[in-house]
Amino acid sequence: MTETSRFVVSSGWLAGEMGSPDLRIVDASFYLPAQKRNADAEYAAGHIPGAVRFDHDAVADHSTDLPHVVPSPQVFAEAVGKLGISENDRIVIYDGPGIFSAPRAWWLFRIMGARNVFILDGGLDGWKAEGRALEATVPSPRPAVFTPRFRPEKVVDLQTMRRIVADGSAQIADARSAGRFAGTEPEPRAGLRSGHMPGARNLPSGFFSSNGKLKSLPELHDILRDAGLDLDRPVVTSCGSGITAAIITLALESLGQEDNRLYDGSWTEWGGQADTPVVSGPPDPGAA
Repeated sequence: MTETSRFVVSSGWLAGEMGSPDLRIVDASFYLPAQKRNADAEYAAGHIPGAVRFDHDAVADHSTDLPHVVPSPQVFAEAVGKLGISENDRIVIYDGPGIFSAPRAWWLFRIMGARNVFILDGGLDGWKAEGRALEATVPSPRPAVFTPRFRPEKVVDLQTMRRIVADGSAQIADARSAGRFAGTEPEPRAGLRSGHMPGARNLPSGFFSSNGKLKSLPELHDILRDAGLDLDRPVVTSCGSGITAAIITLALESLGQEDNRLYDGSWTEWGGQADTPVVSGPPDPGAA
């Protein structure tokens, strides 16, 4: 078994592939207020040559108050088609730190039917640190046709999540910090209760990378095992708003565990309900 996920590519590889006619590079940077970074401003100041900007909040379902909810296949296809991307292209996605918001875009492109989607290990920060080329010019790609093949079974809604919590039919992997999971730290979004879903396991998203690069497959396996996940059973990933849950999804898929889904509303939805069960403290050692 190779040591590295098949879904990540190095900066050296990407630099060597620049200019290939089927290559599309996507800046999918997204930041929380606490990170004090502005994704649009950073893109305008300098991005990887040829990279188009993917805005998680713009390419989303705007019929809900929840942030960056999965859009309809038609909305997604129209948006990325304008960016010059088809489902048959080789798509390399990056964010600033390396493994933060890029996995969410990677997951979204894949559930919409893209076949060859990868993440740049090390992200833009690593690219810059190596002194590689940047450009400030915004590309004007020729529009493409993205034919979506949506996989709705990969997305969990609130009703389904209620059932999973009640019957334990899938394991729940929560990517929020240990303090937020335990309920000892406040949620960054106002009005949300603190704690976690009964039976959930805590796998903070930062565990999966080092210096902006995804950890090796054996390390990913150990992280999941040590958190109590059984890779032979279904998993639902969750986080604060559906962004970093995809980091756990990336780890699972990298290890060949394809029986996974992502709870799109995540804690913003669950913690904002008045009647959803919430518990505090560390995970129950006996949880399934």
